[in-house]
Amino acid sequence: MEGDDDVIDDHSARGRRGRIRRSVGLAAGAVALLIVGAVGGVVWSERHGGVRARPAADSRDAQTPAASPDNRPMPGMPGMPAPSGQAAADKTDEAVEVSLTPEAVERAGIKIAEAKAESSVSGVTVPGTVMSNAYRDTKVNALVGGIVRQVMVELGAEVHRGTPLAVIFSSELADAQMKYLSMRAMLEADHQKLERTQKLVALGSASRQELEEVTAVHTGHETEVAAARQRLLLLGLSSERVASLEGASHVVSEITVMSPADGLVIARSVNPGQVINAGQELFVVTDLSTVWIIGDLYERDFSRVRVGSPVTITLPSMPDRSVTGRVAYIDPRVDPATRTAKVRVEVPNRGGDLRLGMFVTMSIRTGTTERITVVPRAAVQTIGDRSVVYVPAEGEEGKFVERAVKVGPPAGEFVPILNGLKPGDKVVTDGSFYLRAEAARTRSGG
Repeated sequence: MEGDDDVIDDHSARGRRGRIRRSVGLAAGAVALLIVGAVGGVVWSERHGGVRARPAADSRDAQTPAASPDNRPMPGMPGMPAPSGQAAADKTDEAVEVSLTPEAVERAGIKIAEAKAESSVSGVTVPGTVMSNAYRDTKVNALVGGIVRQVMVELGAEVHRGTPLAVIFSSELADAQMKYLSMRAMLEADHQKLERTQKLVALGSASRQELEEVTAVHTGHETEVAAARQRLLLLGLSSERVASLEGASHVVSEITVMSPADGLVIARSVNPGQVINAGQELFVVTDLSTVWIIGDLYERDFSRVRVGSPVTITLPSMPDRSVTGRVAYIDPRVDPATRTAKVRVEVPNRGGDLRLGMFVTMSIRTGTTERITVVPRAAVQTIGDRSVVYVPAEGEEGKFVERAVKVGPPAGEFVPILNGLKPGDKVVTDGSFYLRAEAARTRSGG
């Protein structure tokens, strides 16, 4: 019996230990679930705008700028340095003062001028191209076909009326001369026959009908000789040369092409040994004492420009010089690609400064006169996308203040100032480039 009781007690103890282990396992599982739930709740609250308690920040944390998602400070926040490009732009836009010693002022060659008020007429500015006066272009064509033996002028040569340009060998010319000699010989024979017939009629040895027949043949040969002579003139022989043509020994097979006008040779399309046809263009001689300026006028300006409107031509190669003229022609056709119409101005070119193909600026005056402020070109300097001038500081010797201005299109040696200066203000002209360099060094901290 005692053995049975021991067995029962042993089973009871084992049961209690198993229940304890199950209780502990369930408790541990419950704690784990609570921890997982708490962590999930915190994460959910952070993702959905929930507020999480944080320790109070000290004074330094309160002044710390916001950070980007990758823990880098956001640019442009208070207390943070600006990006390098932005800082450079800010420094470029910043107006500075430049102070120079009297020796530096003298060394820089600084000169002062006053801004002036000038009358300006509203107008239209368009680009233009120099072209030859087409009405003064003379095309030199071959009057007879043949082979070019010699060319006596180069491209760009100045020639006068009657200057030899080229020599052409032509069998056609020789054939025309031989035909002329043959026709003239037949005419002389007919003339003698006519004289004999007239004498015979007077003696009664020939009839009136025979005289009429001989006269008709003689008249026909006269006409043929005149036509042959005219052909020689059309082929380029002079009337003196035709008159001296007495026999086969006087026949020439070469003809010299002469310049028909004064001017410059702007085109040459032949070389020695080249075969040419009658009517082929050999040279172009043009008179450049006047030239055409051809510009492109936009649609929006059609109503403002008229034939006869005054025009000022500015040359990029010589900005201190200008040429004046008037609108001579406005093309009634509009280019569908550029939506512009050609406008033509004829201007004198005595000195030859306007060269064919040169780009120029056409300022067409269209409206009323107004007063504008102008300064010499040397006074305006460009810094980035700004235009600036340097103004002497009042009462301070050697001190100059940089001032931003708004400029208009240059006109000759002056630049119109639309904003930033008024007539009478003093600006630096010569030496402004030196002040610009000193201002740049001041900005860079040099």
